[in-house]
Amino acid sequence: MTAVSSLRTLGRLVDLFGQAVGGAVVDIARMRFKWSEALRQSWFFVTTTAIPAILMAIPFGVIVSVQVGNLIHQIGADSLLGATGGLGVIKQGAPTATGLLLGGAAASAIAADLGARTIRDEIDALRVMGIDPVRRLVIPRLVAMVVVAPLVNILIMFMGILAGYLVAVTAQGVTSGSYWLTFGSFTVVADVAVSLGKSVLFGLIVVTVACQRGLEAKGGPRGVADGVNAAVVLSVLGIVVANVALTQLTAMFLPVRLA
Repeated sequence: MTAVSSLRTLGRLVDLFGQAVGGAVVDIARMRFKWSEALRQSWFFVTTTAIPAILMAIPFGVIVSVQVGNLIHQIGADSLLGATGGLGVIKQGAPTATGLLLGGAAASAIAADLGARTIRDEIDALRVMGIDPVRRLVIPRLVAMVVVAPLVNILIMFMGILAGYLVAVTAQGVTSGSYWLTFGSFTVVADVAVSLGKSVLFGLIVVTVACQRGLEAKGGPRGVADGVNAAVVLSVLGIVVANVALTQLTAMFLPVRLA
């Protein structure tokens, strides 16, 4: 019974995603898209995630630099710290941190907002007035997430690489020139593109799960709280599964190579 219920939930999730993406394309093409709502949601996502993104990126860059630096120092390849640390932040650290940050901050906010609207019968009122809740509420949040997720990813990449560089130069004896030389030799544009693509996919997972949990909230305030909790947990789980699959695919088709 639990398996059947889970499959039905997954089916509704996929259906909501299809409706949102299709509706976004149609609304933008017909110039009926709610740009003001999308901009408002984008600003909310930025203000919610910008400072935590910096606070996550700095220690992550330091940890990668220290752990990887200790390993490659033992084999006498200190000059490769720029390549290993940079690739670790770009290909794994930045998109994963972006997804987890959005899954914790943005998903909870979206689920709480839509859940509160649902238990107050605002969603049913929209349907009675002939307004599609997906077009009015879900699509602007989806478009906003597609815009904000790469920006957060870029911010985390920049701060993580900068923190790793400062640790490598000041504490691990790596010269500035060798750090950036190896970083530029091993890091290619495709690595950055993969990182940005992963952040967009993780953002889509977060916003779709959060919107579904919010729109299906029931049982009063407790139902909203349960929806928020489920949105965060399912978003993180979906991000982890998607990251494993994408990592395997990129390792097969885009292996690490000299630029």
